[in-house]
Amino acid sequence: MILFEDAADIPADFGESIVAIGKFDGVHAGHRAIIERVLIASAGGALRTVAVTFDRNPLAVLRPEKCPRPLVGNAQKIELLAATGLDATLMLRFDEAQAAEEAGDFVRRVLVHALRARRVLVGRDFRFGRGGAGDVDLLQRLGREHGFEVDVIDDIASTGDGRRVSSTWIRELLSEGDVTTAAKLLGRLPSVTGEVVHGLQRGRELGFPTANLGPDAEGFVPADGVYAGWLVVRSGGTDLRRTKYPAAISVGVNPTFGDVDQSQVEAYVLDETALDLYGRRVDVQFQQRLRGMVAFEGVEKLIAQMHDDVERTRALLRA
Repeated sequence: MILFEDAADIPADFGESIVAIGKFDGVHAGHRAIIERVLIASAGGALRTVAVTFDRNPLAVLRPEKCPRPLVGNAQKIELLAATGLDATLMLRFDEAQAAEEAGDFVRRVLVHALRARRVLVGRDFRFGRGGAGDVDLLQRLGREHGFEVDVIDDIASTGDGRRVSSTWIRELLSEGDVTTAAKLLGRLPSVTGEVVHGLQRGRELGFPTANLGPDAEGFVPADGVYAGWLVVRSGGTDLRRTKYPAAISVGVNPTFGDVDQSQVEAYVLDETALDLYGRRVDVQFQQRLRGMVAFEGVEKLIAQMHDDVERTRALLRA
């Protein structure tokens, strides 16, 4: 997949396109429904398939006090979009200049001149342009003026309660530690990506050496607690191979010792105590929550619980 970071970077010979526009935070089931329609519509033709998105939630500029934590970082989003099979992603920088652009100017600059769009797919609640003045009706009128069709994709809803699949709902689930339901809405396991850094070596002292993620890790960290999941080690460089290990994962501040100020993600890889992961970039994937984070009365009780966590992880993952 080709990544463009400015509409001006798209070459004149890129060709005509079918475009999906959205924040794509998490690239969840609702987003993928739009992208799948793009791919299907392009089958058998010469049109390029493109996602148009932004490098941050527009609220980060317009109403920062109202802006939610993103489900994924930009690098994660790009990887997830690339995995769908799209030809390209245009990730625009959302700054004050972008926020001030009129809806019609955005359409002409990005969709008409840069991408030569022939078909544009959006969700029913799509808004664009200065002050969110642009809506689906305006986009359709501009499409008729500039020669592109607009498809409005209905929301994907849960078959259980009919609730709309959204990034907001997924954030709520992760904040409660419900990674299992979140995975169903995402179509993948929730994950955090980052570099393994040196910690306090507490896990090693207790017999459970962990890979600690640095504070700049990408992704929405779920509620404090212990989880069964996976540690995925990236080969690095241009080598895209990855090695996946079953892991018991701790999220929290080590309340038994009280010597950690900020919540951190630590993964104990089952039966692989000799792994040297310092400085490596890894994905920590959360499959199921085992328990909340509690303070134990003494190290012995903590170690006993950690043994139980590992065995429950092994049983759940059949590792």
